[in-house]
Amino acid sequence: MSCIAIITARGGSKRIPRKNIKEFMGKPMIAYAIEAAKKSAIFDTVMVSTDDEEIATIAKYYGAEVPFMRSERTSSDYATTFDVLEEVIQKYKKQNNEFDSLCCIYPCVPFLTPLTLKHAYNTMQETKANAVQPVCKYSAPIEWAMKIEENFLFPNDPKMLTMRSQDLVPKYFDVGMFYFIKVKTLLEEKTMVPSKTAGYVIDEMECQDIDTIEDWHNAEMKYKVIMEK
Repeated sequence: MSCIAIITARGGSKRIPRKNIKEFMGKPMIAYAIEAAKKSAIFDTVMVSTDDEEIATIAKYYGAEVPFMRSERTSSDYATTFDVLEEVIQKYKKQNNEFDSLCCIYPCVPFLTPLTLKHAYNTMQETKANAVQPVCKYSAPIEWAMKIEENFLFPNDPKMLTMRSQDLVPKYFDVGMFYFIKVKTLLEEKTMVPSKTAGYVIDEMECQDIDTIEDWHNAEMKYKVIMEK
């Protein structure tokens, strides 16, 4: 089965300017996504979808393809990831290149490893799923959640506070790193999380949002700890 990695890297970044190519521990952030995809050896093509010439140049330097630039429609603040993926699929189709499945990889994933991608891809094959989404387990039961009203704490669900953690079903959250999905399913259901989506649980050390400068500094500290180990 043919599979393409699509790394989505728009030029506009509000909270961390030029985030996708900002230097992170010695190289542009997007380089980590490209290298993980290429080293996994599961993709027929590793490409970057961008509207930014500088991002395109850096992506090519690290070995990704940029066969075309994003359209104005998919470069806007209102474009969804699905819009971007659909455009890429259709443009490749016009070049007589079609793929059975794809992996959408976000550009700020310095903790993503080739092995994680390979195992997630194998999970989709073995479970016969239409898609695979990486998730991370909540460190504490979400049933014990609290809320603040007029400065005072209240249980979100008082009945659940008496439940023992071992009696509660573990819950997971989307880590927002990558999504494997069959191309046919994506186009039919028009969603990143279609029917028969399998969960792939990753280690907490691989989970890291990088949306603010504080997130960025935390990621740098975590990366140093991982490298020291």
